[in-house]
Amino acid sequence: MFRRTLAFAALLALISTAAIAAPPRDSAEIELALKKLTVVGSALYVGAHPDDENTAMIAWLSRDRLVRTAYLSMTRGDGGQNLIGDEKGELLGVIRTQELLAARRVDGSEQFFTRAIDFGYSKGPQETLSIWGHDTILADVVWVIRKFQPDVIVTRFPTTGEGGHGHHTASAILAGEAFTAAADPTKFPEQLKYVAPWQARRLYWNHFGRSFQQPKPDDPEFANDIEIDLGAYNELLGRAYTEIAADSRSMHKSQGFGAAERRGSVVNYFKLIAGQPAKGDLFEGIDLTWGRYPGGEAIGKILQQAYDTFDEKHPDKTILPLLDALEGLDRIGATPAWAPNVNPWIEEKRNEILDVVRACAGLAIDVSAGDSSVVAGGAIPMTVTVVNRSDYPFVLSTVATLYANPGKAPGAKLANNVPVKTEISIKLPSDYAISQPYWLVQPPAKGTYRVDDQRLIGLPENPPSIPLYVTLTDPHMHTLIFTVPAVYRWTDAVRGEQTRRVDVVPDVTANVEQKVYLFPDTKPKSVAVTLHNFDGTTPATARLILPNGWSSEPASEPVKFDAKNSDMRATFTVTPPAAESNGEVRAEVQLADGRKISKSITNIDYPHIPAQRVFGDASAKLLRMNVKKLGTRVGYIMGAGDDVPDALRQIGYDVTVLTDADLVHGDFSHYDAIVTGVRAYNARPAMKEAHAKLMKYVENGGTLVVQYNSTSPQPLLIDPPGPYPFKVTSARVTVEEAPVKFTNPSSPLLTTPNKITQADFEGWVQERGLYFLDNVDPKYQTVFEMHDPNEPERTGSEIYTRYGKGMYIYTALDWFRELPAGVPGAYRLFANLVSAR
Repeated sequence: MFRRTLAFAALLALISTAAIAAPPRDSAEIELALKKLTVVGSALYVGAHPDDENTAMIAWLSRDRLVRTAYLSMTRGDGGQNLIGDEKGELLGVIRTQELLAARRVDGSEQFFTRAIDFGYSKGPQETLSIWGHDTILADVVWVIRKFQPDVIVTRFPTTGEGGHGHHTASAILAGEAFTAAADPTKFPEQLKYVAPWQARRLYWNHFGRSFQQPKPDDPEFANDIEIDLGAYNELLGRAYTEIAADSRSMHKSQGFGAAERRGSVVNYFKLIAGQPAKGDLFEGIDLTWGRYPGGEAIGKILQQAYDTFDEKHPDKTILPLLDALEGLDRIGATPAWAPNVNPWIEEKRNEILDVVRACAGLAIDVSAGDSSVVAGGAIPMTVTVVNRSDYPFVLSTVATLYANPGKAPGAKLANNVPVKTEISIKLPSDYAISQPYWLVQPPAKGTYRVDDQRLIGLPENPPSIPLYVTLTDPHMHTLIFTVPAVYRWTDAVRGEQTRRVDVVPDVTANVEQKVYLFPDTKPKSVAVTLHNFDGTTPATARLILPNGWSSEPASEPVKFDAKNSDMRATFTVTPPAAESNGEVRAEVQLADGRKISKSITNIDYPHIPAQRVFGDASAKLLRMNVKKLGTRVGYIMGAGDDVPDALRQIGYDVTVLTDADLVHGDFSHYDAIVTGVRAYNARPAMKEAHAKLMKYVENGGTLVVQYNSTSPQPLLIDPPGPYPFKVTSARVTVEEAPVKFTNPSSPLLTTPNKITQADFEGWVQERGLYFLDNVDPKYQTVFEMHDPNEPERTGSEIYTRYGKGMYIYTALDWFRELPAGVPGAYRLFANLVSAR
């Protein structure tokens, strides 16, 4: 029976993982949380990307109207750029997922996603829905609505295209279709195993700012619009919702969206798109009390009493009525939480009540694992310390997991401020899944992630890999089960106590040192593999799996790890075939027991989000192609972060990454070329002082290659970042197969030292380029013309000019994607840029 109870609790943890709002920590937050317990309304805000949400609106819904609030983002932002590191694609999606969760912890809300991939800028919803798969993503939006059961849905964008980005418009279209489809039992009936049909009462569009049409009192088109002042002040919290919103939005650090706090009135307008009209309130006519559910009135009265009698000096006096309400929830919520027609408020309010009980009791449940990782089949010790900082007579009944049988049963009274420590050892099954973000477990389709488990779809992140269950009882026969993740704790000398969840990991990981290995001739190259051991000193053998025609020396290499969490390096000499050939190299580790592992690891660690481990294939691309170059030494000015320096080294250049001190005081004359990284003129303040020096370098005979910059969210430090005028625009070519016309076939950028052909533009990924130029001074020459379907010709993807004795080149082609992706033609093209004289 006890193990069945734990299995039930584990499934509830899986279903309700989207609830990530931080529990209350002080008297003001406790009082607000108590009031929120009496409210059972809900609102879902819908956008396309991380950072699309109106954080002031979300904060107002959650902390003023006190309704359960969530943001549904169609994508995880994996197609954008990264201003804080070099992660791109799915790794950037992991970062932005965690940034959204951090934002929701600030504004007190929840987070959902669909399986849609952010494939980069899209110029229309038709393209977006075609790549995403209309029915697939519509099903996900319907699923979230049925699961969350919002009374009101609000879209960030209109369906009419004013949002610009095709993803934006598509998100509004899908929200409108799902508003109706979620209530239709014939739509996506496979979901009804877990959820029931749901009809939200109203669908609104949250009008944009002053740059878009605003409601007019005398215009019948806006007769049903609602006006809300999101700059309202919350006296209890001592902050306006716009101030809270600034903290929330500033979590989008990889996007560079740090926001200033706003004070004063900030009026927003909400246009009714579908559903019942309302005159002055989004929730007009919607019962937000417990009376809307059978058996709920009695619970509502208890919770109202708990709020009315709350004493901030003695919060523990509120615990007993809360536990009585919890008992009432158990009575009316006997139906399993995954069954049709379930009331989602049962589990939601149970979690909220447990959070408030913990706050009122000053209850701390601290888990301290022996390590931050454990392998499948391995064991890991845990220490669970429970401290009750109140006089409420709690008893620690059990500390247990599904993987420690039997669970510990201390039966200790939790006296005020007296820690009770329990030791427990966890032994995982040998087939236990590693802690990979669930949407990355399978290879994605072009526009969607593949997720087989319906219950995972929509969740922002995985449920805890190793959940623990701490059970408390009291003399009144109340039983409380707290679910907490296994956590590793350590102390950093600067940042203080740090924590991260315990991950289940492979025994060994193997990271090939480079993402791409370019062989410009038949000479062998060294390929290094970094091996990390998560499980003891077991001997192993490393080898490279190569395509036909390629060879390595040695064929395999034995490795012996000194200890757990130690690293080894295996080095192989790889010889390519004589003919041009492209393929993949894969590192494989064979353990002493015969198991073969081919997994790489990426550690993502930034101060504003929890540390993440992401596992991938232990592979790299092999390119055997004839690439010529001129010059030897290249100075690289890193901007927002990219992998282009590694690509230049593969071509054969000696690359020096220049520091700010180098920019200001260094000597550029010994570099054959200098290359600025993506957004260097946005992200590197030192460029403002260095620009004149760079222009002098070109004038004296140097070659300067400037990669793309933008004008927002960060302005150009130097405008224009060139010797003659041009304008950086938002124009781009998003179709990676868009035809490319050579506007000047005799240009040295197309002929020297490599002859460029149309074949060099085959196999590009995501897009051709972005932030193209316009109003280009006649002193520049263009190189290419390209455009998306049904759009005008664009010649601003790449320009160059001779300035003094040297060469200045500005390129808006997306080398930061193409070179790490191993696109062969990109290497020939970029080698010509750096070789230009």
